[in-house]
Amino acid sequence: MTERKPSNVDFESWVDRKIREATERGEFDNLPGTGKPLPGAGNPFHDENWWLKEYLRREGVGAEGVLPPSLVLRRDVERLPDTVRELPSEQQVREMVSELNRRIVEWLRMPHGPAVPVVPVNADEIVEQWRGQHRVPARRPTAESLPAPVCTPRNRPWWRRILRREPDV
Repeated sequence: MTERKPSNVDFESWVDRKIREATERGEFDNLPGTGKPLPGAGNPFHDENWWLKEYLRREGVGAEGVLPPSLVLRRDVERLPDTVRELPSEQQVREMVSELNRRIVEWLRMPHGPAVPVVPVNADEIVEQWRGQHRVPARRPTAESLPAPVCTPRNRPWWRRILRREPDV
């Protein structure tokens, strides 16, 4: 169909003639989907973006493929506690949080898309939540691991040194 429509012929009749000629040549025979109903035919609800949804479904692209980066980051921050719950070690939790924070900082340096407030996540809070779910005791320093305080006249409060008039040793 590379020929142009003649100027003295009506467009509709020219198109109809081209379709009739192609049908006579058999160009419409054995097309894929012949005899199958059209998808969505008879559906009273007409979605004007049906073709886009069908394309995304067919290509296997999820919703994050069409969301702006700020919304994807916000969603990832909200889902982070559920995501790290499955991780077996604290190191992996910290790595996941640092990766998310790296993406957030990268977006904050050059924001594009809608301005959604997104701030880096506190890794210690997420680790504490993870420990609570996994019942891992927090690593706190013990009395044996801390150095013993050294008492010198200089580390006494100033009011004691003045009021008691203790001699400096």
